[in-house]
Amino acid sequence: MTNDFYCDEVLSGKTEINKVRETENVLAYYHTRPSYPVHIVTIPKKHISSLITLEERDNALLLELLGVVKEVASSVTEEHGACRVITNLGDYQDSKHLHWHVISGESLR
Repeated sequence: MTNDFYCDEVLSGKTEINKVRETENVLAYYHTRPSYPVHIVTIPKKHISSLITLEERDNALLLELLGVVKEVASSVTEEHGACRVITNLGDYQDSKHLHWHVISGESLR
């Protein structure tokens, strides 16, 4: 197993998920171990290790990814009144696969 939960478990189908939105290149789903009452993860289906490792050839994918994040965040905000959109880098990034969290509510932990 690598440090990439999203490729190893989610995209491979080993871990069951509850999809929120899916395009040809992007997947948004409810976090498998949520830290907030609403906790959605949005990932590119292509392995990209982090926001700071994106290459120019990935610009279209980044726009598609952010478009899905925007749709999910808009929906969560409409339903719950507010949300946060977060990505982690460096030592804060447990899984070395670019991903965005859309969260709402107070921390469950």
